[in-house]
Amino acid sequence: MSATVAWASGANGTILRSTDGGTTWQPRGIRGAEALDFRDIDAFSDRVAYALSIGPGEASRIYKTIDGGSGWDLQFANLDPHVFLDSMAFWDAERGVAFSDSVDGKFVVFTTRDGGRKWDRVPPHRLPAALDGEGAFAASGTNVAVNGRDRVWIGTTAGRVLRSIDGGNTWAVSKAPVHVGKSAGIFSIAFRSPSEGIVVGGDFNRADETHDNAAVTHDGGTTWTVVSGLRGYRSVAAWSNNGRGPLLAIGPTGADMSLNNGGTWTSIECDGYDTMSFAPASRTGWAAGDKGRIAKLTIRE
Repeated sequence: MSATVAWASGANGTILRSTDGGTTWQPRGIRGAEALDFRDIDAFSDRVAYALSIGPGEASRIYKTIDGGSGWDLQFANLDPHVFLDSMAFWDAERGVAFSDSVDGKFVVFTTRDGGRKWDRVPPHRLPAALDGEGAFAASGTNVAVNGRDRVWIGTTAGRVLRSIDGGNTWAVSKAPVHVGKSAGIFSIAFRSPSEGIVVGGDFNRADETHDNAAVTHDGGTTWTVVSGLRGYRSVAAWSNNGRGPLLAIGPTGADMSLNNGGTWTSIECDGYDTMSFAPASRTGWAAGDKGRIAKLTIRE
């Protein structure tokens, strides 16, 4: 969120907030949600945040707080036993997109335009058909990306990218040439501009494998080109300083940095993490990993 304010979430209903740069963390859990697995949290200040839990049926939910986590409103209470939310992203505090694994060959995308008070499902006929079992890896909360006012992209388990240029009203799909399999595909997608983007992934059961685990686009996601140089499976990619700074890709085995938007990479010696994000217009970010590890990172000028 910023160099001083950060939110984190995880299993067993875990939601944390820091307002002092990570020196201390306060529990901000949700009453009645102690068993949920919160895989995505999107914050807009030290008081306003959305939290998404994953799982089949009623386990998939979206909550919102406007008072720093003292209270939470259940905004999306899923009742469809086949829906499994994976992640969400927001253009601003009022407008966002959430994605679920496909159901009966149809993609499941929800949008809100009123701060989450109402989440509407995009009519399936406005979306391309889903491949058999196609969904997303609910790993880092970053397989949905937004840019500008109306552009959104979603990376899938089948190595495909859904894209919309009108706020999620209509959609197209393209194939990214990345490795796919039972435990391989796109795990994260990020865009620095309406045209320049990246997908990263690999096989999380073979985290050291390096082939076809990243691809870039220069035309808004219509076409994709494989790039090499990542040292293994990467679960998240993110640009610093709103796309004007270096690009990082991180996974459980380490991290890599690119100064030319994914063209070439330099390895970074550090512990592995599962997810991370940069504060807006900043080179300061936050990463989270297994066993409750949270790290603050800063890319020096």
